[in-house]
Amino acid sequence: MEPPGLAFTLWIFAFLSVPAAGYPNGKVKEACSSMMPCHGHSPQPLPKHTISVNETEFRPGDHIKVNLSGPIFEGFFIQARNAENLAGPAVGSFMLAEERISQLLTCGLTKNSAVSHTSKSKKKHVEAYWVAPTDAPEHVQFLATVVEKYEIFWVKIPGPIISQPNAPPLTTPTSITPETLPTSQPVYHLTKSGDDDAYLCINEDHRINVNTAYLSGRTPPVLDSENGLEDISWRVADGLVQCSFRRNLRLPAYKGRFNLDANYYIFLADGGASEGGLIHKHHRQPLITNGMYNVTDSPKDVGGSRSPLLLKLHASLMFVAWMTTVSIGVIVARFFKPVWPHSLFGKEIWFQVHRMLMLTTVLLTSIAFVLPFIYRGGWSKWAGFHPYLGCTVMALAIFQPLIAGFRPPPHAPRRQVFNWVHWSAGTTARILAVVTMFLGMDLPALNLPDPWDTYTMIGFVAWHVGIDILLEIHSYCLIRKVEVIDEDRIQILQSLTSAEAEGHTFKEIVLTIYICGNTAFLITFLAAIHQL
Repeated sequence: MEPPGLAFTLWIFAFLSVPAAGYPNGKVKEACSSMMPCHGHSPQPLPKHTISVNETEFRPGDHIKVNLSGPIFEGFFIQARNAENLAGPAVGSFMLAEERISQLLTCGLTKNSAVSHTSKSKKKHVEAYWVAPTDAPEHVQFLATVVEKYEIFWVKIPGPIISQPNAPPLTTPTSITPETLPTSQPVYHLTKSGDDDAYLCINEDHRINVNTAYLSGRTPPVLDSENGLEDISWRVADGLVQCSFRRNLRLPAYKGRFNLDANYYIFLADGGASEGGLIHKHHRQPLITNGMYNVTDSPKDVGGSRSPLLLKLHASLMFVAWMTTVSIGVIVARFFKPVWPHSLFGKEIWFQVHRMLMLTTVLLTSIAFVLPFIYRGGWSKWAGFHPYLGCTVMALAIFQPLIAGFRPPPHAPRRQVFNWVHWSAGTTARILAVVTMFLGMDLPALNLPDPWDTYTMIGFVAWHVGIDILLEIHSYCLIRKVEVIDEDRIQILQSLTSAEAEGHTFKEIVLTIYICGNTAFLITFLAAIHQL
């Protein structure tokens, strides 16, 4: 007997990341055991497709015609298994009837033991021939996975059972009928280790069930029929769930558990479970240790974060760029041309400040833009509209300095057209940036405290709009004051100088207050991100 392992709480996943992927070409050997597509979605209940055969009995060497039919679908995966052990390997081999839409796959050691699609073409019906092997079990059942489209599919649809002549009646439960199919995800027996070794503490009516499971990529947990846990204890108090258990450091390979005398990342996640213990996706990012640890070491504070460092840096840089540098740069360009007209390095001071802030915005946005792609290893399919809007903002941010290089002289006929295009693109980018930040704050990988994050962002928008309106009103009043002075034709020069001086001082005071307010909002968000 190996030494006992360490107690765990909540859900714990030893994480070895492998990205999930779809296979429109039908090369789905990764699904040979579970028959589960790696689509990042849960299977549908109540299958709409049926499997039929032309015989109810078979002998070794017989060819049994298998039909899969139903509403239009894109993908499929068919196997035959021992009806008394549906968690076991595929049985027998197949021959193709329609090579254009179907192909043979080898699952395990049995050649041509499964049939799948060749493309995403629409289908209503497929045929194949199953060849009974010499060592066939007494009862065989056909199973199929059907994909209607990427996010809609059914797993292990039960088909008919065929038996050898004189075989005893089948007594072992063999399949799940449509009436009892789960509404979230099916539970299969664990046949091999997955990407994450998971331990689930599930609260059902104030009673805790402790289960072992594994996760492959982003698929739902697959519960193990034999968890290998001992000394299980639990309690529920003040809305908190606590559970503990013991486990051998090493278990036989068939149990599919990871050896605990190695280093792993440790996840702690919480989420919902429906009646019957069906597990739903966690509603926020799991707490992830900062490094890999050996759980058999002495207890220590390992530290952790609910948000990966790259995504926290992505959010921080975007907040700096689109809450601070771009906002101040716009205010300077809009209201400070008459305040800072003097030259600095060959250009007006206001223009140099505006250009510096805008180029800083583009630089920060560009750095932040690539970080999620580095973290995800490509495009994220689970971030909703956020990445699409982010790409649009990035494109507009690059467009602004490019078009500025073609700015016509001040009195050129096309200067007004340039000003309008430059203002429109910049305003659109700022509006979309705020919307993108709104959406990003509630993504699982960041998930700032809600509704605090929404109210704080609304406060920032109100702050910026309020300052903008204040300066617009002040500029209008200053213009009216100068017009009145000009109409009176009395002490024009002295009055204009006095009015301009008053206006400049007021704008500089407002800008100082605005920068302080923006900095306060920025620090608030950065502190919240740091605490994740």
